[in-house]
Amino acid sequence: MDKQLLETYSDYLMSSFSYTTATGLSMMVEGEISHDKITRFLGSGNFNSIKLWEKVKSTVRQLDSAEGGEKGVLIIDDTIEEKPSTDENEIVNWYFDHSKGRVVKGINIISVLYYKKGVRVPVAFELVRKTKTIKDKKTGKEKRVSEKTKNEQYREMLRICVKNYIATPNNERGS
Repeated sequence: MDKQLLETYSDYLMSSFSYTTATGLSMMVEGEISHDKITRFLGSGNFNSIKLWEKVKSTVRQLDSAEGGEKGVLIIDDTIEEKPSTDENEIVNWYFDHSKGRVVKGINIISVLYYKKGVRVPVAFELVRKTKTIKDKKTGKEKRVSEKTKNEQYREMLRICVKNYIATPNNERGS
């Protein structure tokens, strides 16, 4: 994995106030990185919580060992990246958006952040996947549902955080 390209891409995502595209990043760096290189990079691997943990583990350990006695905490959250024009599939689907008070079509991402001393570090994430099809009792229409609830997914993510010694009692540390 090209660590420099990952850093550049991550910075671009965090600093953007609008839609992000490979072409937009290429234009921002004045063509120094081609949009094709960015697209190939994004399609080159499976980005998951395991890979994320490999990247952020040293940062979390550094925060844990910082002086001051303050303990870190885990923050759980979910967000929906709207995709109104994309065809429905197991990932792009209809989800209730609490911030808007209505159902929207998009990608539902659940995440866990480690927070300490004003620093937030993402330590785990999952996409909500609606892989099963059932018949809606009210409407009689078929709809997609997840095999696991978000609550079940969060509990599994938190179990992994404990296994990785993230924000554990008494600041116990593992490798």
